[in-house]
This record gives sequence, structure tokens and C-alpha cells, in this order.
Amino acid sequence: MSFNENQIQKLEKSGYRFVGKHRHAAVKTCHWTRQSIVEKGVCYKEKFYGIQSHRCLQMSPAVPNCQQECEFCWRDLTHTQTEWEDNEYDDPKTIVDEAIEAQNNLLCGYYGNDKANKKKLEELKKPTNAAISLAGEPTLYPKIDELIGEFNHRDFTTFVVSNGQCVDRLRNLENDPYQLYLSLDAPNEKIFNEICRPRINDAWNNLNESLETLSSFNSRTCIRNTCVKGRNMEQPEKYAELIKKADPDYVEVKAYMCVGSSRDRLTLDNMPTFDEVKSFAKRIGDECGKELVNESEISRVVLLE
Repeated sequence: MSFNENQIQKLEKSGYRFVGKHRHAAVKTCHWTRQSIVEKGVCYKEKFYGIQSHRCLQMSPAVPNCQQECEFCWRDLTHTQTEWEDNEYDDPKTIVDEAIEAQNNLLCGYYGNDKANKKKLEELKKPTNAAISLAGEPTLYPKIDELIGEFNHRDFTTFVVSNGQCVDRLRNLENDPYQLYLSLDAPNEKIFNEICRPRINDAWNNLNESLETLSSFNSRTCIRNTCVKGRNMEQPEKYAELIKKADPDYVEVKAYMCVGSSRDRLTLDNMPTFDEVKSFAKRIGDECGKELVNESEISRVVLLE
């Protein structure tokens, strides 16, 4: 379960570093991790939830795998695999150990940067948050439960972002992530099929089952909506109905960003302004009884609670 060497080289050229023997897990340092080190700003997750951007490990255990080919995804979708096709995969401890090492190697150049915060340089050697959301669908990794448990054992906070297609795997998690996200990017099945482009049957039903399951989690929960102008920014009342079904702690409404391979499918015209995102989020919030409590204009994202 891995990419071929040409695919790996292409991704590594863009900043990915693959870990483990089977090359299905990878790390990529976030823009805001790098910015935080030189005191040029922090990720909205630091502003919203208090995680430290310079100690955040952005990774995925299932880079090649996803059941959807979303128009707005930054991945190169030509190599998507919808399921785990064999029993070969790396164990969680190996992935975490090598992911931390790879992150440190990616950031080692900052030790020679006069503008780097010296305290942060020491702290980043031991990351404390895992953003399990880099690429692919993390719940397709057969040991996702144990991976979350491994991070928990090391006192990490974990932010797991899922498309909600692996209903049973989500439902049967024994190790709760710190915050579980479900992506909700369409108000109805028609728009869902057009923008998320599922490659499996019953995808809309799967998502709805996962939404219904969300309220049973002991962890914090969040619905994430990626706003694509001209594609899915309509029917806020329908989004609200789905959100009420899930009863999440938070709702993040965020602009599509015209980056990576998504530029082959969408244009800058599909990237809403911050004001457009904020206005749409307020309409959703009014319909489901949630208030706008935080925002990050530079990231074009708002938080409803």
C-alpha cells in the first residue's frame, strides 16, 4: 500500500516526507508552523483552541487513500485508492517515531536563522499536537484507533479530520481523539455528488450516519465546511439541519484556498472572500442556534459555537 517512486519523488519535491517501510504515511510542515518559529503569525487553531503552532505535527497515515475526489482537495487525485488493498502497513509506533524525526529534519534549517525564536526552537523538537489531516482519509488506515492511542500515550492532542465514510471504524474507536472533525461540504446529496465526487456507493448515507454518530463521542467534536464559491455556498438552512443532527461542539466555516492540484479543477473565482465566508457562516449559525465566537481573516475561517 504505497506510491511508486515517481509519485513519492513528486510529493517529496512539494514538501512531503514519507515514513515507515510501506510508505503510506507522511509528514509535511505546515506554513503556520514555519511562520510561528520566526514570529510571523500562528495558525487559526492556536487562536481558536490554544494549540501551539510551532509544536504541531501535520501528518497522515493514509496519504494515497480516500473514497472521495473532492474538487477543492489540494491532492493530485490521479493516484487515489479507495480502500486498503492488502494487509501491509506500518505500526503506529513506527509512524509516530519517524514522523517526529522527519518533522525535526524538515525544520533543522531554522537553527541557523537569526530571526527564529530560540525558545520555540527547543520546544519544536518535541511536538505536542498531531493534525491528522494532511492528505487522504485517515480512518482507512487499519490501525487508526491504535495510532490515536499512541499519540494519546505520548500526551499529544490529536485533531482528526474525517470524511465520515468509514462509519463503523469511527463508531468503534476506543481511543478518543482530542477533537474529531467531520467534513460537511454540501447541503444535499446532489451537490455532495458534484463537489465531493465519491467513488463508492452510499457515500451520502455514510456521511449522514457518521453525523448521527458524532454526538456519542466523549471528545470534542467539530463540523468543518469548506466554502467553494459558485459550488456549495447555498441553502444554509439545509446545512443547519445536518449540523443539528450531529450536535457538534464547534462548526468551522472556511474558504476554499486555490492551492495545489485543486487549481486544475477550480479557479481563484471559486475562492470566497473572508466577508463572504463570514456572512454565510452567520446564516448557518442563525439557522442552527450557534453564534460566531472567533475568526481569522488571514485564513478566511470563522468559528461557530
